[in-house]
Amino acid sequence: MINRLKKQKLAFITVTYWFLLIYIVAALVWWFIALETQNNRMYGYRVEELHKEDPAYNQKLAVIREETVRKTAQYVGEGSTFFVLIVIGAIFVYRAVRKQIRLSQQQQNFMMAVTHELKTPIAVTRLNLETLQRRKLDEAQQQKLLSNAILETYRLNELTNNILIASQLDSGNYSLNKQVVNLSELTRHCADEFVQRFPQRTIRTNINEDVMVEGEATLLQLLLNNLVGNAIKYSAKDKSVTIMVSSARGKALIEVADEGEGVSDAEKKKIFEKFYRSGNENTRSAKGTGLGLYLCRKIVSDHRGFITVRDNQPQGSVFSVTL
Repeated sequence: MINRLKKQKLAFITVTYWFLLIYIVAALVWWFIALETQNNRMYGYRVEELHKEDPAYNQKLAVIREETVRKTAQYVGEGSTFFVLIVIGAIFVYRAVRKQIRLSQQQQNFMMAVTHELKTPIAVTRLNLETLQRRKLDEAQQQKLLSNAILETYRLNELTNNILIASQLDSGNYSLNKQVVNLSELTRHCADEFVQRFPQRTIRTNINEDVMVEGEATLLQLLLNNLVGNAIKYSAKDKSVTIMVSSARGKALIEVADEGEGVSDAEKKKIFEKFYRSGNENTRSAKGTGLGLYLCRKIVSDHRGFITVRDNQPQGSVFSVTL
């Protein structure tokens, strides 16, 4: 019901906008026609005042015609200038309003997603701890509940880190402390953590030794966590995730490949936008807030690198980061 009202409101605003724009253009055309009609009338009046017996008749007639043509050219020039300015302004306003509406909708979806993402791990952790407190369980059951609780705290920690660092990077309040970082060790540590957290998943690594980069370890760790976590999130449990690190020509290359459904060509650039989430908002089942890949692009940009996504073969996606 709320979404339908929003769509109706957006449709009303759009129709009103185009109606006003058409009205302004029509008024401009009417203004030109009125001025040109008046110009022609003045030409006729001035010609009538001339006497054909006057020796300077042709000369005066030529002057009147020249002034009339000059007035017409002036009206055309002014009208064209106003028309171009109106069109440019209309396009700018229309795009700005559409962008603001879309951003507002994405922020709304983000708040709903964050609320859900915060409540879920808290509720699961609380339930596990209350079960441990109230019931006498054997060692295996206790370890399972504790593992589930720890896994949810990982999710909660990643979410809060993403929100905090994204806001700091956007505001410019995050001070980068770049140092020489062993990207190979950092990636291997990241892969080991995900293997422990998701023992049922197949995570492969192909990491060259001692690939060094200049950057901040905390942000690079967050970059890796988001890329690997994204690959796990959007691929089936029986599919593998591959993490690769290499270097060539003084540049470091990170690649994270999954065997999920992949990213359509139309969404390959959009997925790095803030709050953007792939797929339909109403039917999407994957968890997330739309900050992960945006944060990846921001971190890579601050490290003077670039990030791309391409299709994996036979299916899935490969996210590539060059530093």
